[in-house]
This record gives sequence, C-alpha cells and structure tokens, in this order.
Amino acid sequence: MTTRRTPVLLAALGLSVTLFVSACGSDGGGDDGDGGQSATPSAGGGTSAPAPAPSGSAPASPSGSPSGSPAPSPSASASASGQYWHPTPGEAWQWQLSGTVDQSVDVPVYDIDGFENDASVVASLHAKGRKVICYINAGSWEDFRPDAPAFPQSVRGDGDGWKGEKWFDIRQINVLEPLMAQRMDMCKAKGFDAVEPDLLDGYENDTGFPLTADEQLTYNKMIANLAHQRGLGVALKNDVDQVAQLVDYFDFSIDEQCAEYQECDELTPFIKQGKAVLHVEYNVPNSQYCAQSDQLGFSSMEKHLSLDAWRQPC
Repeated sequence: MTTRRTPVLLAALGLSVTLFVSACGSDGGGDDGDGGQSATPSAGGGTSAPAPAPSGSAPASPSGSPSGSPAPSPSASASASGQYWHPTPGEAWQWQLSGTVDQSVDVPVYDIDGFENDASVVASLHAKGRKVICYINAGSWEDFRPDAPAFPQSVRGDGDGWKGEKWFDIRQINVLEPLMAQRMDMCKAKGFDAVEPDLLDGYENDTGFPLTADEQLTYNKMIANLAHQRGLGVALKNDVDQVAQLVDYFDFSIDEQCAEYQECDELTPFIKQGKAVLHVEYNVPNSQYCAQSDQLGFSSMEKHLSLDAWRQPC
C-alpha cells in the first residue's frame, strides 16, 4: 500500500523533470537499505484491527450534513493551542508503508500503515524514543482493507488510479464519519501519536462526484476533529490549495512533490505556526530541492514511490 498525490503521479513515473528550484550542495546520504519498487499497491499482510460493523443508516443525500460532532472553529481548534503532539519544523522522519517496518532508522518520527502494523510495532518504536504516525486512507475506498464491506456502494466513486481503490463521496458525511471514527479508534488503540489521513483533495480530482472546495473543507475539518477528539495529532495531507483555510485545524503537513509541482511556498503557513512540513519527492534528486527545503524549514527526503524503507534525506 502506498500513498500518492493524485492519479497524475502515475503519469509522472519515468519522466524526467525540470525544476526551477535552486540546487543544493549536499546530496544527503541515505541510512537504510534499498527495497523493491512497485507502482501498484498491494493488500499487505500485517495484523489489522477488526472490521467495523456496517452502518445501519441509509446513505445521506449529497447535501447531507455531518452527524454527531461538527468541525471546530479555528478559535476552538486544539491544534492552535498545541494540545496534541506534532513534529516540529525540520525534525527528521521516516515514512514506510510497504514491507516490514525497518526500526533501525535513527530518526525521531516514523509514519507507518495503521492497519498493517499492530500495537507491538508501535510500542517497540516508542521504546526506542520514536513518535509514530498512523497512516489511514480518508479519501478513497480500498478493497483490501478489513473494513471494506462496511462502506456502502453509494459512497464509492471512480477509481483513484490505484488497483482496488475508489474515491469517496465525501458529501455523505453521515455515512463516512462513523467509519472514519472507527479507523481513528484503531490508531488510538494501537498507541499511535498522530494520524496521516490520505487523499484529502478529492475535489481536485475526477472522483465521479461533483465535489466542491467547500465540501472538501467541511470533510477535512471533520477528519481533524475526529483525530483531536481521540487526543491524536493530525496531518493535512497535500491539499495545498486549501492550506490557508485549514492550517488552524491541522497540527502539521505531509506533502508529496511540492518541489516538482513548484508549490512549496504555499505550505509555509504551517512553519510559521511552529508545525512541521514533512515532505517527500519521488522523481527528482535532492540536489534540486534540498536548498529550498532547508531554507523553508521543511523535513524533506527522496523516497521510492512504493514507500519502502529506502530514504535519502536532505
């Protein structure tokens, strides 16, 4: 299983990329082993939390409003008050979503798959002094997850470019909110410190639904609220165009390819609030973005698209 920016990423593989960013003098040396690379996510084989029971309620109409907890206002957001753990600007990290987690990487922050790693992995990393982020998919249905049957057909849209995955109709919040809450509960029960909810930018993609920017904001704020209700920090994954509206709700940013897409400056509101930008590039060498990343205060590295253990930090 891997994360991804958008289906556009698939077309970018294998292409040479020209950047306008300044070259840096250091090429960062990697500190862990190489692994096989694949552009197709697989189900994986780790231990998982039990699947949540299917929701008994009928799917909401597209204009349905959130059931239960509304998203907090910026002034009420605990993110701004610093109640939840989050990485600080420039803090080193490891992101591994495929294969057995290599726990030997000497960095203070790990981001690993929430379903495929059990509580013992999180506890082992904690014993080594690491903080651990729980990867979940909040924007598309995955047929290989144990809770897949709980998501009704009505919320599954077009494919997101990855095998076995379909975009969510994020307008149906009363259907998705309790299911996302159960995924957050899994992260909490396993002892994770924060959550990475992937694919929070469906409105910018061909989902099969006429999603709007305002509907994406409503959904993303709901996701942040669910994490904070459980005492977990939460990352804004990509969705660069809405950073200004969401920075007060989220505790840090995880970004793919902001250098390649020439949009890293748009993430600086996180840095200005003392919140990390954890940044990865796939298609360009460190020499083409590390100088800019260092200047901006980002935590940057090159990774394989498969997000195996290999890393090349700035």
